[in-house]
Amino acid sequence: MKRRNFVAGLAAAFTAGCSKIGDSQWFGSVVDGAETLHRLAQRGLGGRDGLAREYSPADISPFFRGNGSTDVDSDAYRQAQAEGFANWRLGVTGLVDRELSLSMDALKALPQRTQITRHDCVEGWSAIGQWTGPQLGTILREAGVKPAAQYVVFRCADTLGGAPYYESVDMVDALHPQTVVAHSLNGEPLPVANGAPLRVRIERQLGYKSAKYLTGIEVVSSLDGIGEGHGGYWEDRAGYQWYAGT
Repeated sequence: MKRRNFVAGLAAAFTAGCSKIGDSQWFGSVVDGAETLHRLAQRGLGGRDGLAREYSPADISPFFRGNGSTDVDSDAYRQAQAEGFANWRLGVTGLVDRELSLSMDALKALPQRTQITRHDCVEGWSAIGQWTGPQLGTILREAGVKPAAQYVVFRCADTLGGAPYYESVDMVDALHPQTVVAHSLNGEPLPVANGAPLRVRIERQLGYKSAKYLTGIEVVSSLDGIGEGHGGYWEDRAGYQWYAGT
């Protein structure tokens, strides 16, 4: 069984009423163990900086669907959209030497990486797109990450079910060469349905890790106290695995 199908099945099991199994200590231990094994195996075989497959322009999907949130229902976002996102800023906070507030122009002035990769959704669909933006590692090095840093939390403008969306990765994936803060999809500004004006791309993990409508990057030593403490919106609510390697 493909892993994303396993994860989707797990979520379906929870929603179908299998909460007694999902809540049991032994089941949680099995899932946690499988997640750890998967993370170690992927990094062991491919290396910490092993790249996800990149494709040619001919492979780009004719349509890249939006999923989850496809817009942001707030006056502030509508105003930003009306301004062409010219005044959007990305904050960098937490365990850094210098907190940053980066404009779109400042982000585009950084060295850029363009990559054509496949987005794998936990629901079972995939699409190939070309993403452009600065590497997250470049931004973190500009801020200066403190030695206690263990995770990067992505703060977003969108909400689902009344709760703000967020995600997180460890420093290995944060500094991975294909982890970019994308402002462009297929050579055009990022569409609203795909997370305009900024989204992170975590290419070795499932799509729900690539948070959209990015407003902030917070460097932390622990995920305790972030949301429900499981490291992401779906991890907190549906038991999705925090390490969602493809």
